[in-house]
Amino acid sequence: MNDFDKLAFDELMVQVRACTVCTPFLPLGPRPVLQVHPDARILIASQAPGRKVHETGIPFNDPSGVRLREWLGISPEIFYDPHKIAIIPMGFCYPGRGRSGDLPPRPECAPLWRARLLSHLKNLELTIAIGKYAIAYHLPDQRKRPLTDVVRDWQAHWPHTIAIPHPSPRNNIWLKRNPWFEAELLPTLRPLVQDVLARSGGKR
Repeated sequence: MNDFDKLAFDELMVQVRACTVCTPFLPLGPRPVLQVHPDARILIASQAPGRKVHETGIPFNDPSGVRLREWLGISPEIFYDPHKIAIIPMGFCYPGRGRSGDLPPRPECAPLWRARLLSHLKNLELTIAIGKYAIAYHLPDQRKRPLTDVVRDWQAHWPHTIAIPHPSPRNNIWLKRNPWFEAELLPTLRPLVQDVLARSGGKR
C-alpha cells in the first residue's frame, strides 16, 4: 500500500470510529466494533455486535466467537490479526434487544461505510457471509431465498464467498436440523481457510 492509500485508509478509520449517526437509536450509545486492515485476505461479514462485544470492544468476544473459530479451524491469535482477517459487521454498533434476540443491524451503517471500507481490501480472497443481512449484501442475487437454501447451495459461490448461519447458541436447533452443515460444509471450508491464510503467511 502506498503512502496515499494508507493515509486515505487511516482517515477513513478515524471517521468510522467517531461515527455517531445512529446515536438516537442505540440504547448503549455508539461504539463501532470492527477489525480491518488492507492486508487482510479473509473477510468475515457479520451482523452487528452483541451486548458483550459492545462492552469489550472486541469482535466476537462471546460464545458465538468461540464457535465461529471452531467452525473455521483457527486460533484466536489468527482470528484477531487484522492483517489476515477483517471482521466488518453490517452494523458496527450494538442495536439493542428485540422480542426474540438482538435487533437487526442499523440500516444507516452499511450504505455509509461498507463500500468505502471494502474498497481498501485489495488482497481479499474469501468472504464469509454470516446471517441473512450479510448474505443479502454480499450475495444480492440470493437475498430472497431462505437462509437454509443459500447455505446448502454453498458450492454455487465457492471458493470466493461462503454463506453460513450465525454461530450463536440460538441456532443450535438449526444445526440439529441441518447436520450436513457440520458434516459436509465445514470440513471443506476449513482447508480453504488454511490455504488462504498460508498465502498471507498465517498459521493456525
